[in-house]
Amino acid sequence: MASILLVEDDPTVTEVVVSYLDRAQHQTRSVSDGGDAARALDGANSNDFDLVILDVMLPTLDGIEVCRRLRHTRRDLPVIMLSALGQEDDRIAGLEVGADDYVTKPFSPRELVLRVESVLRRARSDGQPPQVLSVGPIRVDTAARTATKNGVELNLTVREMDVLTFLMSRPGTAFSRLELMSSVWGWTFGDQSTVTVHVRRIREKIEDDARRPRLIQTVWGVGYRMDADE
Repeated sequence: MASILLVEDDPTVTEVVVSYLDRAQHQTRSVSDGGDAARALDGANSNDFDLVILDVMLPTLDGIEVCRRLRHTRRDLPVIMLSALGQEDDRIAGLEVGADDYVTKPFSPRELVLRVESVLRRARSDGQPPQVLSVGPIRVDTAARTATKNGVELNLTVREMDVLTFLMSRPGTAFSRLELMSSVWGWTFGDQSTVTVHVRRIREKIEDDARRPRLIQTVWGVGYRMDADE
């Protein structure tokens, strides 16, 4: 059971999503205004929730701004964004401010619940044996779900931590974006630019110069590889 905040201004969508989440035995609180969502997630209040489902188009504050404000206080709170906007730029905007996953309307409520379960499993370490991984100056403790660079903790979202852990546990192996989507997100379909954005955000946090990465290498025509030499 998880405590979920649903931020959606369409009452029909809210009713259906809450119904499906209830069937999955989650506790759901819903608000329809971006300002109300920001207040519900402000500071210590964000600890009341295990996951946020956040529509992009909202009154008062849009979902992008709500997510941006949330990430100033909580990097580890999973966020799934909803939007009727189908353009790639709109999806990337949500990912750039720290959303962990993205679902485009119209969507299957069952698919949304499956994505919720997938994100929650990752946030709870997915039952995998704990490991301590090190590549160059980067160290990941999978049990504590912490990552550090030269001993300084990095502010990673749930999915950023997942991608980094996956690559660090398999140094020297190149993975396509589709393989990363399948292994980390648990999906064999979807917008692969999601992977691209997450890798770019991780590089900005772990590389000395994200424009000339030494840790996560781009393998042209394939995808990405954690450089074992580092």
